[in-house]
Amino acid sequence: MPGTAAALAERIDDLLPQTQCTQCGFDGCRPYAQAIADGRAEIDRCPPGGEAGIAALAELLGRAPLPLDTTRGLPGPLQAAVIDERHCIGCTLCIKACPVDAIVGANKRMHTVLPDWCTGCGLCLPPCPVDCIEMVPAAPGRAWSRQDAQAARRRHRARAERLERERVQRETRLAGRAAAPAARPESAGVVPAGDGQAEARKRAAVERALALARARRQQRTAP
Repeated sequence: MPGTAAALAERIDDLLPQTQCTQCGFDGCRPYAQAIADGRAEIDRCPPGGEAGIAALAELLGRAPLPLDTTRGLPGPLQAAVIDERHCIGCTLCIKACPVDAIVGANKRMHTVLPDWCTGCGLCLPPCPVDCIEMVPAAPGRAWSRQDAQAARRRHRARAERLERERVQRETRLAGRAAAPAARPESAGVVPAGDGQAEARKRAAVERALALARARRQQRTAP
């Protein structure tokens, strides 16, 4: 096999579609590439790459191609996530789940998907508490290209770097608070007036949204 394991993993990663869908069983394309390079995973675990992807990996590694492991999913046309903005409650869970920062919005504000950035991974669907996201066919004539893959890889890595910076900043703040003098006993445990009512209103809004989501699910499954 060519080069060191790290260099080989980079070459393998360059052949993967960079959808970051995790169907391979690893947390993104780069970890899967490293597992292949280390001999911990086979080359047949990427549904978005399909048979063509397997053939490219086999050629790089000097192996015989394998049939796609369809237990991990099936290849198909490119899809994109769409948010039903009428029912979005602004919880930001889909934003946190998107591996390439293709969803924009803010807490308690409507979210939307950038269709040209969406990799079709579907990772935003499970965490949505109100079932307001669905996968639809991508724009007519649009296919996932090598340029799309390279751009998605850059966004995925940039996101990972941002999350790491935020983690370090958060731990630094917590360490600073721990080192600060303890609050005076008379001020400890005091809750600002009105906070309980605000929390109750928030819970009520979420419950209403969940009830609507359950009703929509029942309508979809009704005979």
